[in-house]
Amino acid sequence: MVMLVEPEERRFLGLLSRMSHANPFLPERIELERELLGDDAVSTAPVWSKESDLVSDRANIEKLFARVEPLANRLRERMAEGATAEPGDLDLYDDLILYLLYYRFHDEFRTAIANSQDVAAPPVVPHWEPFLETFRRYYETPGRPAPVAHDPAHLFAGFFQVRRAFHHIYHFIVGASMPAARLRAAVWQSIFTHELRRYRRTLYKSLGDITTLISGPSGTGKELVARAIGLSRYIPFDVKQRRFTELFHASFYPLNLSALSPTLIESELFGHCRGAFTGAVGDRQGWLEVCTPLGTVFLDEIGELDPSIQVKLLRVLQSRMFQRLGESSDRRFPGKIIAATNRDLAADMLSGSFRQDFYYRLCSDMIRTPALHEQLADQPADLYNLVRFITQRIADEEAESIAQEVVEWIEGHLGSDYPWPGNIRELEQCVRNVMIRREYLPPPCAPTPTVHPISEALARCELSADQLLRMYCTYAYQKIGSFEQTAKALQLDRRTVKSKVDEELLETLQAEFERPS
Repeated sequence: MVMLVEPEERRFLGLLSRMSHANPFLPERIELERELLGDDAVSTAPVWSKESDLVSDRANIEKLFARVEPLANRLRERMAEGATAEPGDLDLYDDLILYLLYYRFHDEFRTAIANSQDVAAPPVVPHWEPFLETFRRYYETPGRPAPVAHDPAHLFAGFFQVRRAFHHIYHFIVGASMPAARLRAAVWQSIFTHELRRYRRTLYKSLGDITTLISGPSGTGKELVARAIGLSRYIPFDVKQRRFTELFHASFYPLNLSALSPTLIESELFGHCRGAFTGAVGDRQGWLEVCTPLGTVFLDEIGELDPSIQVKLLRVLQSRMFQRLGESSDRRFPGKIIAATNRDLAADMLSGSFRQDFYYRLCSDMIRTPALHEQLADQPADLYNLVRFITQRIADEEAESIAQEVVEWIEGHLGSDYPWPGNIRELEQCVRNVMIRREYLPPPCAPTPTVHPISEALARCELSADQLLRMYCTYAYQKIGSFEQTAKALQLDRRTVKSKVDEELLETLQAEFERPS
């Protein structure tokens, strides 16, 4: 009796299956690759990043593909001969062929990304026919049922999404540190979830209904994270037209809420009818109406949003319905919403400036962008990598020499422990200043990271329950400013709150609050 998978092949296939479904931006992916290749593996960085050696990374992929293709052919021949499959063998075969299909057409999908830029309509994809032919070779054996049922057009679209997601995450989120790697991995999960198989089966159809909330200090690249997610959504493939149904780069609609008045925000979001307000001389579509089903509306600085507009957006997140200003008929929002903030929304909810029900509609998927000092503390060499990334965008031909000059100036004048309060945005301006004047003057009152007294005491596990309640009541009262509203927010009796507020701690918190920044 011929077995589909030999015992010595099963271990290799199991590792390959784990690797192909692992998050590509975490160390596990590289570790599994090394385990598969053994002594043949080329030494690489522990995570994939823009700063890693692409020659070595590519070499390992090519070495692995050289083992995968002959194994796939052997298993296909055994299947045609009527080989017996043990439980789980067909799943291993499926993962093997999916890996083979993706990497055989890896470069073609990269070309498809480039060909989709700066065009008015989705272009014809020439490698669909070779892909379909290869798919049928491994999944359609004459006289035998298909080992696993797949729609080839859906697989084709899925591979294009995987290639786009890797492209955007890899190029938008730079840095070799583990905080940067974890951020790339978190963005990958926002697109595909932690279970790629389940996403491929069903979730690709519904993940656009889930809102993503990006938080983190100002200047840490929250819009780049949003773009990576928005530009990497699933786009179906039209077999008859041999085209993807939408252009991915034309489906991202960013709106900075802090730069607009409440009326303009409503008009930009919901649209308006003629005469809805002074200056509304005609009907206008808002971004929620312009956005396609596969598109993404990005709401930057969501913490600055007026509570009255929070209520209207809450309805959009709950029911997907909205109305233009000056209109009573409902319209449907078909796309995805990504929001970002650098504010402490927990404190804002406590003070009543940010609605709790709105927050709990926003937070179904949360990402935090790390501060620059976190990245440099983990990987000091990333300073050069990040400066080099910035100088490439400023002056590509002089990028190397400018980067060296800037890093030498930073090390000589700011030192390795400079906290970079403005994060990547400050680093960009530092690069420009040093390039032009060979100097950079940091803000005179640059804030330094501080630890809140409650967090510090909690970390040491030294608070009794009564002390914890006193500190929390004091902190909440300092934020809210009213015993009655504080009691309501904490769901305590007003007299209890008043008795627990610590006057000495309150003075300390107030002084910290009033300290110039």
